Amino acid sequence: MVRKKVMITNPTGLHLRPAGLFCKTAMRFQSKITFESGTTTANAKSVLSVLGACIKRGDEIEIICEGEDEEQALNEMVSVVACGLGEQ
Repeated sequence: MVRKKVMITNPTGLHLRPAGLFCKTAMRFQSKITFESGTTTANAKSVLSVLGACIKRGDEIEIICEGEDEEQALNEMVSVVACGLGEQ
């Protein structure tokens, strides 16, 4: 299991379009991918789960990957967040 904290910097947080890109990226991997924000844990491969976490700009999330391609999955997930989830 690998994990890393990242800051959400895109202007609108994880609303529908960025959440879709976040999930699409997660679904490319075999690993189980979740994220935590405060006391909330969400499945990164489920748009409804991601939207339900209500992540806003400036929120910090911890991405957690567990499985055979966990390192690559974590690097890609961190990268897509750092690039602004398609909105910067």
